[in-house]
Formats: sequence, C-alpha cells, structure tokens
Amino acid sequence: MAFLRRYLPSPAVAHVLPLVLFMLISSVLPLVKVENEMLPWWRFAPEHWLYPLQVVVVGGLLIWLWPRFEFRPVRGLWLATVLGVVGIVFWLLPAFAYQKLVAGGVEVPEWASWFGLAAREEGFTPEVFEGQPWAQAHTLVWRFLRMVVIVSLVEEILWRGFLMRYVQADGGDFRKVPFGQHSWAAYGVVTGCFMLAHNPEDWLGAAFFGTLMYVVAIRTKSLAACVWMHAVANLLLGIYVVLTKQWGFW
Repeated sequence: MAFLRRYLPSPAVAHVLPLVLFMLISSVLPLVKVENEMLPWWRFAPEHWLYPLQVVVVGGLLIWLWPRFEFRPVRGLWLATVLGVVGIVFWLLPAFAYQKLVAGGVEVPEWASWFGLAAREEGFTPEVFEGQPWAQAHTLVWRFLRMVVIVSLVEEILWRGFLMRYVQADGGDFRKVPFGQHSWAAYGVVTGCFMLAHNPEDWLGAAFFGTLMYVVAIRTKSLAACVWMHAVANLLLGIYVVLTKQWGFW
C-alpha cells in the first residue's frame, strides 16, 4: 500500500474518482440483468453479486486514496445525527403515506409521485433467496455495507468535500477554500446535483435532505459530520425498507 501511495492522483481526481467508479459499476447492472426468474439468481438478480463487488472495489479505492481526504475536525456528530433522522423521515414520509392510502382503498393520482407518493416495489430484495436464511442475511450485510459505508463516503467526499469548495474556488485549488464556507452558488449547485442524482420521485426528499446536509457542513466545518449524517440516514432507510418491503428505495 505504501508503494501505491507514491502514485496517488491529484486531490481533485481523488475526490471525484470514487463516485465515478461507483456509478460505472452500477451502470453494468442493466447490461447483465436478464428478466427471467427461471434462470439462476446470478443471471436474473445480478445485483446480489455486483453490489458486493462494488463494495470491495470502491472500498479498496477509498483505502488507497485515504491520504487525500481530510475528515477532521470530527465534531458536530449530535447535530448530524438529529438532522440525519429528520431528513430521512421527511424523505420516507410520502412513501409511508402512499402505502397507507392504497391500503385504505384510496386511488393516488400519478402526478403525486413527484412528491414522493409512489409505489416502491421494484428493487433490490433479499426475497430472491426465499427459504435460505443464511443467503438472505449474507446479501443484506453487503447491501448495508454498500449504502451505509460506501455510499456515504463517496457522495460526501465528492459533494461536500470537493464540489461545494470547487464552486467557490473560481478555477483555483479547491483546497484553499475552507471546508464549510457558505456560498449560495455552492448550495444551489451541490444540492441540485445531489437531487438530480436520485430518481424523480425522490427529488423533493433529496432537496430537503441536501439542504440539511448543507447546514451540517457550514455549522460543523467537518466532513466527518457530513459522512456521519449520511450514514445515519442510510442506516435508517435500510431498516425501513426491510420492515416495509418497499424495495424500490434500493
């Protein structure tokens, strides 16, 4: 590892590369997925081997690039925890309401999906391994590692660690901009990109969550707090999905 660290990319590339690689691996899914449940699981549900591969590959890249990231100071974790809970509850509330409305016989109009009121039935599901508790537990462990650890790191390293500062650097070295420095342009660009990186039915929730994350960034001046907030929210999201079986959130 010491040998590899002699060849670390530039700080800017190091902050961008993990999410780019993460997305490239995700883009393989529709290319290898075959919609035929008569085939072996690794053909019709390749996410169950692709996501663990993604954790290992992107996780290894993060370890290699770790010297390029500055997470300190580690502070504001209580604020990050509270806003992480508030943000994910707001994000999930429309989907929860949708389930209750449909169960009550209410016909939800299609336009309501823009506000998050939509079915979340299609997505990653451990039910592929029905009747195999060990396999279900195994795939859930990898799924939680992906969303709680890898996603939280790659997104916050790029959005808040790099882009939020790059927007304010006027083409210069983004590292000269203190982490958490306020700028309405940075808020608009970063929150907008974070929102557009999600599905349309999640845009409202993502905009609200991105706003709370911006508050954490400028109040704590800590990338660690942003990663922690993201991880708390994603952990709660995963628990909610498992309990409600709204697999579409995955």
